[in-house]
Amino acid sequence: MLDEAETGRPVPMASVFATFRQYLLGWGAEGRRGDIGVDRFRSGLATPQFNGVVRLLPSAGADRPVEESVAAVRGELAGVPWWWWVGPDSPPGTAGLLRRHGGREIASLPVMVRSLDGPAGPGRPCAGLRVEEVRDAGRLAGLVRTYRTSMGVGPDLQAGMVRAEAGRADGADIVRLAAVLEGEVVGTTTVIAAHGVAGIFLVHVAEEHRRRGVGAALTAAALRVGRERGMDAAALVASPAGEALYRRFGFTSVWGYRLFDFPDFPGFPGFPA
Repeated sequence: MLDEAETGRPVPMASVFATFRQYLLGWGAEGRRGDIGVDRFRSGLATPQFNGVVRLLPSAGADRPVEESVAAVRGELAGVPWWWWVGPDSPPGTAGLLRRHGGREIASLPVMVRSLDGPAGPGRPCAGLRVEEVRDAGRLAGLVRTYRTSMGVGPDLQAGMVRAEAGRADGADIVRLAAVLEGEVVGTTTVIAAHGVAGIFLVHVAEEHRRRGVGAALTAAALRVGRERGMDAAALVASPAGEALYRRFGFTSVWGYRLFDFPDFPGFPGFPA
């Protein structure tokens, strides 16, 4: 258990990371759990956010099994960029083991949580903005276009990203939200409600609409979704740009993910700025 956030009950670490694993593994129709000592996913998309390893399993703690797991992952993920996510649900010492086998730490990202007992927080959208659930193919394409552009991913991946979104097997747990202004999607987020936790992902605002309250409106809407789905807590992985906003909503940074790549692997990109 972690210390209580600013309001409400303590939030269990195991539930937070189970929710995160479900979301990340959901990108991979080809993803697999555990049989080579890791939980991993492969969407086939040529961007590392949608391919990778979620955790090293405790049973793969000895040096030789780790070496075999790294080699097997490299083989399975050959041809696409990917990241290895190391969180508290991986065994102690995972980061050091990855470095010994060629891994390079490229980012450290805080995991932030809050109870859903308290008020949503300071959601004050700009005039005319509405946040709505994505329910049709046209709006889904707009959602993907907005977060894809914000992430710096080229238009050649648009169709594949839409297919990956539409093809998720855990669709019943997913709520996609679009911030819409004058008929255009200007911001996005996705909520996965699972394991008692509302996991908030893909909070992106179109560059020309930033600092106008769009991110706050999306965060407030995501918290409302979590409450409506009966979740006990909300959790997210914060970017440096978003951390201050989430603190205003009562999120507390309690754990973190460390991202690794393998720079000797041909064509492997680093973490984007």
